[in-house]
Amino acid sequence: MKKVELIKVIEDVQDKDIEILKDAVFASQKIILLGNGGSNSICSHIAQDFTKQLGKKAISFSDPSRLTCYINDYGMENAYVKFLENFCESETLVILISSSGNSANIYNSAKFCVENNIKLILLTGFEVDNRTKVEFGNKALLNLWVDSKDYGVVECAHQVILHTAV
Repeated sequence: MKKVELIKVIEDVQDKDIEILKDAVFASQKIILLGNGGSNSICSHIAQDFTKQLGKKAISFSDPSRLTCYINDYGMENAYVKFLENFCESETLVILISSSGNSANIYNSAKFCVENNIKLILLTGFEVDNRTKVEFGNKALLNLWVDSKDYGVVECAHQVILHTAV
């Protein structure tokens, strides 16, 4: 049952992880949220809430014109990195969301953040040894993995987790 699974994965989130998330959000001047598909929708929603409710400069990469331009010019795997190059400033926090943790553009964005000393939070799911979590999780301020292989459960958990900072 999805309801039972969702409740379990939310209950598995540690209080210390929520505090790390809140501290990072409140300490940051600017927050960039990146994800694909449903995760992109979560990014857009949370960016609005961070701005409206917390007064943070929070943005997601969801403008169709800019998104398709960057994908066309730089390739899907590099579009988000180019966005980060264009919009990251000092004290920017980047939150990357990927249900699988294996999307090339999210992986490359995590690599960019680590190589450029940009504060990073990762939210992933599915396999415990997903590519982005394994490679960059120990370099992130917070590396939250949701123990589910169901998109709905993982995406809902990510959104609930991010709402705890508001």
